[in-house]
Amino acid sequence: MAPGEVTGTELSKSQRAYHWIKERIANQEFTPGYRLVLGAIASELDMSVVPVREAIRQLEAEGLVMFERNVGARVSMVDDTQYRFSMQTLAILEGAATALAARRLTADDVRAARAVNELMVETLDHFDPHAFTRLNQEFHAALYAKTDNPRLLDLVRGEWARLGHLRDSTFAFVPGRAQESVREHENILRLIESGAPLGEIEKAARRHRSATLDAYMIHEHPDEALGLAAF
Repeated sequence: MAPGEVTGTELSKSQRAYHWIKERIANQEFTPGYRLVLGAIASELDMSVVPVREAIRQLEAEGLVMFERNVGARVSMVDDTQYRFSMQTLAILEGAATALAARRLTADDVRAARAVNELMVETLDHFDPHAFTRLNQEFHAALYAKTDNPRLLDLVRGEWARLGHLRDSTFAFVPGRAQESVREHENILRLIESGAPLGEIEKAARRHRSATLDAYMIHEHPDEALGLAAF
């Protein structure tokens, strides 16, 4: 058999690997940005990496998987356009909710939010984008949860839930954004602590969310990023 040639048995295994991976993408066990480690999948399925590689190539051709230099195979973004719309919407809603809640936050509330941000900083050396995202959501919820507008709060939470269906972690796509993010968190906290004008707090929170979308667009769609509207 010539090098790289696939036998009938291996082809059958590649189809088994294909359906196994695709099923986990469909049920969101493997979420957008999730790294597909060939060796781990091969071990799980009790086969060599050759059929797994063939399966991933097939999934790449279908747009479900993408390859990136020095990273390997990752699950693709499910709906890129809807993700952008949700991030733009959340930038506006969350910015407003954070500003409206700012005067209602106690010193203990701010300390608790800062403690979460410090945990996020600690994760940077051994970065786990999914854990970072969970802490990120906890941090922001601590800042906007005390808004006295229940309708606005429902809308913010609804957009967060919608984002969860579109992708697990933007930081899996642009991990370098994480360091900038925690610095921006600290800036928002300082604005709240100092009693800054609510418009300034709103703008900082809105730009913080928009900057994550900008980073994603520059990384994944550099040609389109040039036309991004400034929020």
